[in-house]
Amino acid sequence: MKSSPNSLLPSPTSHSLPSPSKTSFTDSRPFWLTLYFFFNLGLTLYNKGVLVRFPFPYTLTAIHALFGSLGGAVLARFQVFVPPRLKKNETTVLLAFSVLYAINIVVSNVSLQLVTVPFHQVIRSTTPIFTIIFSALLLGKSSSRWRVITLIPVTVGVGLATYGDYYFTRWGLILTLLGTVLAALKTIFTNVLQSPVPSLTDPTPKSFLSQIYPFSILAQARLHLNSLALLSLLSPLAFVQCVVLAYLTGELDRVRLYSQQEMTGTRLLALALNGCIAFGLNVVSFSANKKVGALGITVAANVKQVLTILCAVMMFHLNITTLNSLGILLTLLGGAWYARVEYLEKQEQQQQRNRTI
Repeated sequence: MKSSPNSLLPSPTSHSLPSPSKTSFTDSRPFWLTLYFFFNLGLTLYNKGVLVRFPFPYTLTAIHALFGSLGGAVLARFQVFVPPRLKKNETTVLLAFSVLYAINIVVSNVSLQLVTVPFHQVIRSTTPIFTIIFSALLLGKSSSRWRVITLIPVTVGVGLATYGDYYFTRWGLILTLLGTVLAALKTIFTNVLQSPVPSLTDPTPKSFLSQIYPFSILAQARLHLNSLALLSLLSPLAFVQCVVLAYLTGELDRVRLYSQQEMTGTRLLALALNGCIAFGLNVVSFSANKKVGALGITVAANVKQVLTILCAVMMFHLNITTLNSLGILLTLLGGAWYARVEYLEKQEQQQQRNRTI
């Protein structure tokens, strides 16, 4: 069974197929970025409401992973994609990535307890900068001067949009910076895992950092998986790791007590719907990452932050200052500027390829 070019889901094979010369709208970057914003905003606002009544972040993440596992199994059952069979070295790569994924969640949750939300968002807004650094160190990919310049209004804009109660401890600052580095690495390797294996005539550039374990494994981790195949492999691992984390932190005992005393059918349904939205976001996020690239998706995440603020202001009738409004506008303009620069660079590269043919 083969999917048509206009299918919204990835190819039914475990490996991505070459894209056709004519790209349909449903296979374009704007389409997947729009879906990314829609699902990301929806889940962020929904999580805010769910965590108020279900304050168990590790368990909630485990629920997301469980629905990712179930969703992947159902789609594989209906032959939407074929689950890949990995070799031993490929399994090692996937396990290493899943550990990176789990540690990223832990560090993010712990750091939030030691710093205020505005400070956390400002530090996390520097993720694109770390993405540029690690893309160069690990993969030998460089970004143009204009792409780097467009990150300035985006990062400054997030800082102004979230300006407020900036408080942090020393360990809070260290862990928030560590979480930002891990988020950049996770985004890069999500893209790498879906990339084709480089040919002998076009080898992956090497750097000193790519020779150090475990980066030496991940830097060559081009498994060429499509988004559904990657999600179906990662979700069970993430589920097990999150359950273990919930157990080690004592959260499972609190969940058990909550289930006996406060759980209702409505709340159970809300958690199930939350899991479904998370599954949709994971599929869209992996697909958008592959099409837009690691740096592009981190810039999109920053723009998503200020759109979340706008939605929260409208939904919860919050007040924002003139400085916050300026930050929102600056971030949106910076995001649009980045998209414009990326588009022009892609056009120039395409013209150069056409001239060489």
